[in-house]
Amino acid sequence: MNLEELTRWYDFHGRAVVITGGAGVLGGEMACALVGCGADVAILDRDPAMAEKLVHRIPTGPGVGRYAIVYGDVLDRGKLEAARERIVAEFGRVDALVNAAGGNDPRATTGPTASFFDLPPEALRQVLDLNLTGTVLPSQVFGKVFAAQRAGVIVNISSMNALRPLTRIPAYSAAKAAVSNFTQWLAVHMAQEYGPAIRVNALAPGFFLTEQNRFLLTERGSGELTARGRSIIGHTPMARFGAPEDLLGTLLWLLSPASAFVTGVVVPVDGGFAAFSGV
Repeated sequence: MNLEELTRWYDFHGRAVVITGGAGVLGGEMACALVGCGADVAILDRDPAMAEKLVHRIPTGPGVGRYAIVYGDVLDRGKLEAARERIVAEFGRVDALVNAAGGNDPRATTGPTASFFDLPPEALRQVLDLNLTGTVLPSQVFGKVFAAQRAGVIVNISSMNALRPLTRIPAYSAAKAAVSNFTQWLAVHMAQEYGPAIRVNALAPGFFLTEQNRFLLTERGSGELTARGRSIIGHTPMARFGAPEDLLGTLLWLLSPASAFVTGVVVPVDGGFAAFSGV
């Protein structure tokens, strides 16, 4: 195989990718990278105003792809189906889905003033719904397109919490473990029932600073690491938090023909956190 053939694997011209939670820190970085690689990208989010803030970062000019900001709620099948129809009308096709929507709820987090025994059921359900149901429903809605065309790629976003549950966030850890399990289940189901050219994999990010966890890991005023932040860095051999762009190489690989024989895997992108025993 020559360099031209290898390079062509990562040319996404003529391919349409849907990113749920596309206005978020990680989803937004993915959207910008994919447009830069020539893909047509649907930035699907329940807060289009947030997505509009991305516009100045999205590459423009010759050779890049197109983008569309599309309203959608990953917990509402009707809204997802309406989003699918708009995306197909805009781009003519859908080739890949990145399930980047997710997150935690502070009310489902234990702490000095929040006992595990008192965590409200509605907060636990919210976290489980957002992360698990919010992955399953888009996979149903857009997976139906892949089933009809007997080809497509789904990339879910799991977490290090799925491999090694972290203190204080029981619902989020359980939800991401379920996302990893669902990834494996769906990979087998889609390949056996609808065609082996439909692949389903997941990324398991390590510790990335986002708006949701920034003040768990760094002090609000000084920016210094909290005790939790220091513990994480101490257990990460690469000795830093991840940056959003650290996910891009693995994402592009999973979306590209370079991973044509890869399905049902959860790939850690974690600076070595999962490999370190603590000793």
